[in-house]
Amino acid sequence: MKNIVIKSSPGEPFYPLINFNAQTGICELSGESYMEDTFKFYSPLLEWLNDYVSEIKKPITFNFKLTYFNTNSSRAMLDIMDILLKYENAGGEITVNWYVDEKDPDMKDEVEDFIIESGLKINLIEF
Repeated sequence: MKNIVIKSSPGEPFYPLINFNAQTGICELSGESYMEDTFKFYSPLLEWLNDYVSEIKKPITFNFKLTYFNTNSSRAMLDIMDILLKYENAGGEITVNWYVDEKDPDMKDEVEDFIIESGLKINLIEF
């Protein structure tokens, strides 16, 4: 299984940095995520994650380091969390970390909403 590495795009549309490592099981979304066609951008990532949990079956650490995301991107995040929850419920080992700026209470609120909506344990890590 190949790794996925996508550099972030600082111009419009804003694409996050993606680093999904099949050898280590560490997956990271970092930066800003707001684009018109989120489905097109996130579909290969969701497919990769589904393949990982069905083929590799090793522990996954998922690190969200997003400073901003739009509503469409939040739907994709919930899709990621759904895959992780199903994997965990099937006996897979997962760790989900969400890094937030300590001065950004809105992001903390968003993460708390994700915890409620997804049913996952998410480690909130301030930086």
